[in-house]
Amino acid sequence: MKSVKVDQPTIRALQKVITGDPISSSGALSPYRSGPDLIDFFNQFGANEEYSQGFPSRWVYAEGKLSELNGKPKFKSVIEHCVDPRHFFGSDFPADDAADYLNQYLEFDGYKLLKNGKAYSLSPIGEGTINFEHAILENNAPNIDFIREQIYKCKSKVASGDHDGAITNARSLLEAVLLELEETMTGAATSYNGDLNQLYKRVQKHLNLEPSRKDISDSLKQILTGIISIVGGIAPLRNKMSDSHARTYRPAEHHAKLAVNSVHTICMFFLESFEYQVKSGFIKLPHNT
Repeated sequence: MKSVKVDQPTIRALQKVITGDPISSSGALSPYRSGPDLIDFFNQFGANEEYSQGFPSRWVYAEGKLSELNGKPKFKSVIEHCVDPRHFFGSDFPADDAADYLNQYLEFDGYKLLKNGKAYSLSPIGEGTINFEHAILENNAPNIDFIREQIYKCKSKVASGDHDGAITNARSLLEAVLLELEETMTGAATSYNGDLNQLYKRVQKHLNLEPSRKDISDSLKQILTGIISIVGGIAPLRNKMSDSHARTYRPAEHHAKLAVNSVHTICMFFLESFEYQVKSGFIKLPHNT
C-alpha cells in the first residue's frame, strides 16, 4: 500500500485513542497514556525522545507527532498499533470500540481498520474500484439504504480480500438498482423471482435501450449487446464463485474488481439514461411517483 495520509479530523480522533482522552461526555474509548507512555509509543516509530520538564500537553504532543508521521511509510503502523488489543488488556475498554470509532473518520480518507486475526490491519477501501457517484444516493427512500450498503460492501470486501463476498454484493447492487428503476417507472413494486437476466430485460425495455431498436446507432447497439452479455455472466458467476453457494471456483482479486466495476458502470449508465429520458420526455412517469 502507498503511504497513508489522512485529514485533520482523523488526526484528532487518533490522538484521542492514543492518549486515552475522552472523546465526548460519555468518556474515553481507550486506556490512559501518560506523558512517558506517549514518548514510548512514538519512539517505536522513529522518534528518539525522553520525557523531561517542559513536556507539552499530552494531546498537543500526540497531535504533533501524528502530523509529523502523516503521509510517511510508518504512519500505517501507527494507526494499526493504536488499536493493538494488547494495549487494552486488563482495562474496561474493548479494542473493537476504538477501531469502530476510528473507522468513522478513516472512511472519509479512503481507509478502514479490518480485523485480521486478533489484531487490526489498515486497508484502502475499494482500491482499484471505480466510485459509484449518483444523485440517487441522496434519496432517503428505504431501499436506497440497501443500495448504499451494497456499494460500501463491494469496496470494503475487495479491500479486505473477501472476493467471493464482493461478487455477491455486486450482484445484489445490480438487482437493487434495477428494481428501484422498475418500481419508479411503473409506479408499483414488482415481484422478483431471482432471475437477474429477466429483470434486466424488463428494465432495458422500460428505458428504451433494446439493441433491436432501429433508431439506435450500430456502435451503441454493440455496447448494449455487450451489457446483456455482462449481466448474463454476472448472474451465474455469483452461483459458481460467490459465498452464497458451494464454490466450484475461488475468484482472485482481479475477478472481483471486474465484477464490481462492471456492475457500477452498468448501474450508473442506467440511472443516467433514466434521468436523461425523463428530462427529454421519452419516459413518462406514473402520477403517483
